[in-house]
Amino acid sequence: MEVKVIIFGLLAVAALLVLLQFVARPVKLLWKLVLNSAAGLALLLLFNFFGAWFGASLPINLVTILLVGFLGLPGMAVLLCVQFFIL
Repeated sequence: MEVKVIIFGLLAVAALLVLLQFVARPVKLLWKLVLNSAAGLALLLLFNFFGAWFGASLPINLVTILLVGFLGLPGMAVLLCVQFFIL
């Protein structure tokens, strides 16, 4: 009877570890998204602060923050191209 309890306990621990891996991966990605979005917001705020001297500004909303957060400086360049050449 003790061998069955030990085997069941080991299987339960293994199942718990697998479950934690499935939960930890999305949480890690969500945390990365939050940090990149905060960096994108900071970059947009800096651009709007210094761009005001030259008459350039970009809107700050969820789409622009996420775009700059995901793509970084190339995302900022895409927003500037859209702002000046298309709109």
